[in-house]
Amino acid sequence: EVQLVESGGGLVQDGGSLRLSCAASGFRFDHFAIGWFRQAPGKEREGVSCISVSDGNTYYADSVKGRFTISIDNAKNTVYLQMNSLKPEDTAVYYCAADSSGLGGLAKYEFDYWGQGTQVTVSS
Repeated sequence: EVQLVESGGGLVQDGGSLRLSCAASGFRFDHFAIGWFRQAPGKEREGVSCISVSDGNTYYADSVKGRFTISIDNAKNTVYLQMNSLKPEDTAVYYCAADSSGLGGLAKYEFDYWGQGTQVTVSS
């Protein structure tokens, strides 16, 4: 059974940092791409970042470039999203997702499996 479990969300002040984790199990981790998406109240779910586990290619939304960094720990089948210089507009539920093609990207339709999400709240 494919499982994606997010952790690391919380409440942080404007300008602060958080690190999200996505622990994956039940599939061949190195064949997939793992992405982070977010959804704020009343808004569409949007792609934030993605990494192809096999070749390390990364993708970032323009809104987070230079502030967020995605990385992998292959030994732990875990993908991290380091979020620095957080802003109130980053407030959302953050979801981890897996793309079985391994190519990755920032479009929702490319991803086959989803985690339950973790709340990130940035106070001003």
